Amino acid sequence: MVPLLEITNLFVSYKIYEGKLKVLDGVNFSVGNGEKVGLVGEAGCGKTTTMKTILGLLPQSGRVDGGEIFFNGKDLLKATPREIQNLRGKGISMIFQDPTAALDPVFTVGDQLMAVIRYGSREKMNTKEVKEKALDALREVKMPDPKRILSNYPIQLSGGMRQRVCIAMALATEPELLIADEPTTSLDVTIQDQILKLLHALVEKRGTSVIFITHSLGVVREMADKVNVMYAGSIIESGKTREIFSNPLHPYTIDLMKAIPRLSGGGLEERVPGRIPDYLNPPIGCRFQPRCLRAKFKCSVEKPELVEIKPDHFLACFFSEGSD
Repeated sequence: MVPLLEITNLFVSYKIYEGKLKVLDGVNFSVGNGEKVGLVGEAGCGKTTTMKTILGLLPQSGRVDGGEIFFNGKDLLKATPREIQNLRGKGISMIFQDPTAALDPVFTVGDQLMAVIRYGSREKMNTKEVKEKALDALREVKMPDPKRILSNYPIQLSGGMRQRVCIAMALATEPELLIADEPTTSLDVTIQDQILKLLHALVEKRGTSVIFITHSLGVVREMADKVNVMYAGSIIESGKTREIFSNPLHPYTIDLMKAIPRLSGGGLEERVPGRIPDYLNPPIGCRFQPRCLRAKFKCSVEKPELVEIKPDHFLACFFSEGSD
């Protein structure tokens, strides 16, 4: 079966005053129809850059140095600006980290939500129909008094309510793929749980494919069917959520699992040693090699490929627990 989204050997860099930041280093992963995929890793590992590349939202300093991104069989890196613009909202929608920054403060919620519906609708609707669909979208995300909310400005809403508006905007056009980029980062813990449960229920109901971008393994465990573990610009382990959590094989994935706080107390078991490499001058071989206790000479001169070591479990490591 052909995936809805397929990314192959994606390389992206940023040009800065000091030189060239080689951020994405051959990213490979796919998302099937109706599949919920987690993209997890430390801050700065390239998760958001990957998503911005999919949507054609890289800043002027960003450059795609190689690779392919296919969505519904079409290579997005060869698409025209108009084709990419038409894709946003209709084919792919995104929920950003900060709902305050995502919403325009000088327009009402209604103005913004109705504009999204008009732009993304697959059929012509009059103003009354657009407004009714906007109200339905707010009701679907459990917003109290949706008629009042339409006339409110974003500043008049709480953080949780603003994020619900962003979810309503993202799903109102019924996209095939939803990208949720750390959608609960700016919210307190109780609101986070409400938003995640709401989002999960909505995508399950619609059968929407989802990419959850997060550094929280707990969120991935609850929300995703499949997990892609990202480190310094490439996917180093990928598989079904249950398999990755019960049998992590890459040294980095194992270290991430050990760093999860325990409910029984005692704080963190241990943190991942070291830090993400400098993208101006990244390691030649495996980028995790400087932090890896299993590393050997081969790791410093050759980059391991992401290969299937067992059914639906992929690994990029020469000397992991799952390697020969």
